[in-house]
Amino acid sequence: MLTRNTTTALAFIFMALACIAQQPDKVVMHNINGVKFCLAGNQYGYPIINLGASAATEIHFDDMDGRVKTYNYTYLLCDADWQPVDLSPFDYIKGFTQGRFSQYYNSSNAKNKYVHYQALLPEASAMPKVSGNYLLLVYLDGDTSKLAFTKRLMVVDKTIAVAAQVQRPFNQDYFLTHQKLQLTLDVTRLNIQNPQQQLKVVVLQNYRWDNAITGMQPMIMRGNSYEYNGEQDCLFPAGKEYRWVNLESYRLLSERVDSANTSQKLTEIYLKPDPERARFTAQVYNDLDGFFQISSTEVSNPWWQGDYARVHFTFAPHNRQPYEGKDVYLSGEFTSYLNDENARMDFNPERGVYEKTMVLKQGYYSFAYVTKDAGSTDPKTDNSLTEGNFAETENQYTVLVYYRSFSDRADELVAATTVSSLGILR
Repeated sequence: MLTRNTTTALAFIFMALACIAQQPDKVVMHNINGVKFCLAGNQYGYPIINLGASAATEIHFDDMDGRVKTYNYTYLLCDADWQPVDLSPFDYIKGFTQGRFSQYYNSSNAKNKYVHYQALLPEASAMPKVSGNYLLLVYLDGDTSKLAFTKRLMVVDKTIAVAAQVQRPFNQDYFLTHQKLQLTLDVTRLNIQNPQQQLKVVVLQNYRWDNAITGMQPMIMRGNSYEYNGEQDCLFPAGKEYRWVNLESYRLLSERVDSANTSQKLTEIYLKPDPERARFTAQVYNDLDGFFQISSTEVSNPWWQGDYARVHFTFAPHNRQPYEGKDVYLSGEFTSYLNDENARMDFNPERGVYEKTMVLKQGYYSFAYVTKDAGSTDPKTDNSLTEGNFAETENQYTVLVYYRSFSDRADELVAATTVSSLGILR
């Protein structure tokens, strides 16, 4: 006879197997919108928290069906490659294995009715108790098969020191268009016998996972100091500063908005066409590095008073011709950098432009246009055709270091460091 704990553990195993097919940072239910998972009090803060921290992040989302439902959440421990580990949730969650969203608000002062849910996580009643990669799973009615969406959460136990510096590549082919990182790890506090098997270093550019660099090996090992300084090991196209659109008001249109139709149930916002920038000289300015912010100049609390609109994006390629063999995508936090059908743009041959309509909440959004080979399943994209690459671009680089002892079945996150290219390459 199965005990309650055994039944719960089995349910988590089946849930884990089902989630292997799911992409992290993926909205599954079509009625869910406005998902924002960030550090508490900082909408631009990526959810990397210290082990043992409570209420360190905040999560917000809206149910567009407009009626109150029961949403639950749990954590799923993953390895460094974001695959579920073969462990019971009782091995990595302290307290209850799931929690419930008890804080919710019906929308007010908004044309579109929705229910807004929010929480400060982790809660003391359900906390990750080991470091590593976690998927935050949000689901309906306590049933993990009714998955609403997933978001990444990283819990770090800072065991080692990381020194990171952004540099220009020595190779003249990349000198004007790329940026590279040089890393040094101090692993004194770790028991490393085989660095190739026990250490994994991941580098993110602007917290994107679609172009993350992995698999690097130290070039030089001086005792407990490991140096990663290969010329090709940590090389990123620099891109350009992100485009933006201010949607904080639907009445007072910002400079990037061409027109608006507020007579419809769902306001229609038409943005000015965005030209291809690869042929233009880059301009350096402060941007949001792909993040978005929920905000409004019209209401006091945009989380449940902000309105939604159908926002029409238009991208005009050079000579008004489509890119042969390429698909074009909207890329930013609001698309979760997922290059799927939800972000793919359609080419309009009559206008000679790519078009995409997104339902977005009032706020400030930064984004880019990227391309990928048509039909390719590779998550990596290219911005050289649409945006271009400029070495002086300001980018944030995050270094994540994972460690696994020979007796462990999961990767510990032992370091997380973020550095900026600002001022180093100019």
